[in-house]
Amino acid sequence: MRAVVQRVNDARVTVNGELTGKIGCGLLVFLAVTHSDSEENADYLAEKIVGLRIFDDENGKMNLSAADVGGAILVVSQFTLFGDVRRGKRPSFDAAAPPDQARALYEYFVRRVRAMGLRCETGRFQEMMQVELVNDGPVTILIDTAKTF
Repeated sequence: MRAVVQRVNDARVTVNGELTGKIGCGLLVFLAVTHSDSEENADYLAEKIVGLRIFDDENGKMNLSAADVGGAILVVSQFTLFGDVRRGKRPSFDAAAPPDQARALYEYFVRRVRAMGLRCETGRFQEMMQVELVNDGPVTILIDTAKTF
């Protein structure tokens, strides 16, 4: 699994003009699934993101998690994170998992985050979405489970 995690002051996602998810302070997570991913990968990633200490403490040091600051998480599926542009100018998405597998792991990931006690909003899987955000910092972290398993 691959995630781009952004610390935000505000983030929202809409589909055809309908608001599907909105958070204030927290983390916006763009999430992609590849063929070899499993629930084990999703467990690891959910725990890593929920515990990610990228919010400032009273000394201005990144030392607090989203849970510590009362933040929420907005998860947006984004298979294009597995776009490969090494050959040519048009991305290949062969590394992205097929929709049924990706949806199951995306939904599992969201359930895991919620089970850890954080409010977790979502986009809408396999839909064209408009994402608006105010990145705080900016702080953006890339996490790829392939580098840990």
